Amino acid sequence: MAGGARMALRSTLHALRSAFVFGIVASAAHAQDGIVAGTLHVVDRPGEATHDLGDAVVWLEAPRRVAFPASSSAALASGTIVMRGREFIPHVRVVRAGGSVAFPNDDPYSHNVFSNTTFGGFDLGLYRSGTSRSAPFERPGVYPIYCNIHHRMVSFVVAVPTPWATTPDDAGHFALRDVPPGTYVLHAWHERTGEVHQGIEVRADAPVAVQLTLDARAYIAAPHLNKFGLPYTATRADRY
Repeated sequence: MAGGARMALRSTLHALRSAFVFGIVASAAHAQDGIVAGTLHVVDRPGEATHDLGDAVVWLEAPRRVAFPASSSAALASGTIVMRGREFIPHVRVVRAGGSVAFPNDDPYSHNVFSNTTFGGFDLGLYRSGTSRSAPFERPGVYPIYCNIHHRMVSFVVAVPTPWATTPDDAGHFALRDVPPGTYVLHAWHERTGEVHQGIEVRADAPVAVQLTLDARAYIAAPHLNKFGLPYTATRADRY
């Protein structure tokens, strides 16, 4: 075997050994992270069934600064809420604070997406079918999203300061993975209950099992105002 070929072979073997060792180290580090899993329940008035558990948001917040996983850099950085059939789909979207959400218009008529929050309100203006506009969500919080033309169009963007966030499935089950061991605050939010939180300790040797209960018995739906702070005026465009 020529000298150049031998050197190339040695370099290849060295690279493979390094990659193998790195894979073992990375896998071991990953295995040390914990899992927080559980079920979220919403208590409704007697006789009322709960059908919107998937519209809740669950997230972990570390009271002390922790290193986010390298794989989380793009997690929840952006999202999409589609306007179709005079509805926002999905009803709730979670993103990282500092991220953005696109609002494509799939309806055959115009929409005007806005939010009137005091900490990050915006107005995307009127735009036509087949176009899309985006809004940034710089600060953590719950952003109600409305259409200035169709008063029944309502959704929520929940901006969180963490990569460990999710929405439960329709049965209320959720899981947050790759969480470094430590002390955290587990938050849960739902449109009809507001936010609740509790402290938890994440360990590497055992998953954390959590049961969350949110109380919606006092919820009363209230009409919202348009982007000018005035009641909506009924028009033909707002007929459903």
